[in-house]
Amino acid sequence: MTNQSVNIRALVLELLLEITSGREYSHVAIRGALEKYQYLSKQDRAFLTRLTEGTVERMLELDYIINQFSKVPVNKMKPVIRNILRMSVYQMKYMDRIPDSAVCNEAVKLAQKKGFTSLKGFVNGVLRNIARGLDMVSYPNLSVKYSMPEWIVEQWISEYGEETAVKMMEHQYAERPVTVRVNLQKISREDLKKRLKTEGVQVQDVEDMDCALALSDFDHLRAIPSFREGLFQVQDISSMKAALMAEPKHGDYCIDVCAAPGGKSLHLADLLGGSGMVEARDLTDYKVGMIEENMERTGVANMRAVCMDATVLDAESIGKADVVLADLPCSGLGVLSRKNDLKYRMTMDQQQELVQLQRKILSTVWQYVKPGGTLVYSTCTVHKEENEGNAVWFAENYPFILKEQVQMLPGMGPWDGFYIARLERKQDD
Repeated sequence: MTNQSVNIRALVLELLLEITSGREYSHVAIRGALEKYQYLSKQDRAFLTRLTEGTVERMLELDYIINQFSKVPVNKMKPVIRNILRMSVYQMKYMDRIPDSAVCNEAVKLAQKKGFTSLKGFVNGVLRNIARGLDMVSYPNLSVKYSMPEWIVEQWISEYGEETAVKMMEHQYAERPVTVRVNLQKISREDLKKRLKTEGVQVQDVEDMDCALALSDFDHLRAIPSFREGLFQVQDISSMKAALMAEPKHGDYCIDVCAAPGGKSLHLADLLGGSGMVEARDLTDYKVGMIEENMERTGVANMRAVCMDATVLDAESIGKADVVLADLPCSGLGVLSRKNDLKYRMTMDQQQELVQLQRKILSTVWQYVKPGGTLVYSTCTVHKEENEGNAVWFAENYPFILKEQVQMLPGMGPWDGFYIARLERKQDD
């Protein structure tokens, strides 16, 4: 093993400590590390990402395996040792190219490097036992097999049935290309495809989505000139469908009430063909800054970003909007393939709090919609109470007709889990 690879493992350990302590979300921590260490080779960047993401998303399974071979249970170990063992077992089970002996040696070096020389024998012993017995381990239930908290397994089975729930759980581990939306104000899809190919990126069309492409085999986004020039925006297919379902018309005034980082707002602005105006709102200056950064990169003219709390009524906006897009805070259980530690952070109590927050925002922002105008309610979760439950509740309590709703489930197509409802305000309420 080279010194560089040892450094990568040390970096992965730091990321795991940051993520498992709750200090940072996994996708944010990994993105930050890749931006900080841009000089890393493509191979090292891929190794860092795979090992960090894999260890986090398989954590319940890894802990179960470790507990079969260790006299000290995982939850009684020091965080450094616990995470060294987790990342080592992940390499043994899921990264075939690395010999088990090398995994053990690197783990012992890491323990020493972090000041735990007295525990290097423990680390070595546990990992060598696991290496010998790994193939004999069997799992007691779906929660362990798919590293999914028991309450989520039960909720998904009760709402969608076991066969579908298993496909949804498998989806979080699926290899998928990055989907992007073409900035049609700047370039056609065909021209962008040609351009990306000259930049060394593998490109595929996305079925039934004229504005989308699937990209693979690239190092990192900021290294792609066409990204820096704002010719495309990274966006999941399910997220693109929210703006498409809004069906904005030429010259419309649209408000996106929880917009950061701005992908759906930019899409609305693109669908307006440079006409009208999209006001992208969010709660903090930091989030508004994210929106402004994407606006500047893509060069959009018919859009502005505003710092505003969606739970507080903005009297000046009452009855002004042709389209209100409410993509609201949710439990996020539809996007575990991209935000794999959400499943450990979310609880049933938090889910219920989110249902109430969604209702609070909806009961405020509907007032911005003109009679005959459109409200699009969306979430990136699969929880029925947050989704269909809230759409039906809203239509029953406010002057809106539920015109269309779609629940996309992970594992059932080339998308994440996402819910979208299109509601039309009655003309004579």
